[in-house]
Amino acid sequence: MNLIIAVVSWIILGVVAGAIAKMIMPGRQGGGFWQTAALGITGSFIGGAAHNLIKYKSLATTAPKHLFSMGSIGLAVVGSIIAIFVWGLVMGRAEN
Repeated sequence: MNLIIAVVSWIILGVVAGAIAKMIMPGRQGGGFWQTAALGITGSFIGGAAHNLIKYKSLATTAPKHLFSMGSIGLAVVGSIIAIFVWGLVMGRAEN
């Protein structure tokens, strides 16, 4: 049950992180809300998994108080920036 809460939390955080990452990224990446949300969710999973592996040595943390820590939020935004950058490279639209 706690893993489900963590996954849903990463999805919600991913939508927000994707929007923040798109504002931070230089250039014009294109794509609308759904693409930004999908890339943000992907980045959130990447960042959240990295945070949990680094801090808790596990992919899923079972303590709900750790779901929205500053570390996981920061890494979700960084993961979203990476996802948007890679998507831009793959789609040939990355501009600096």
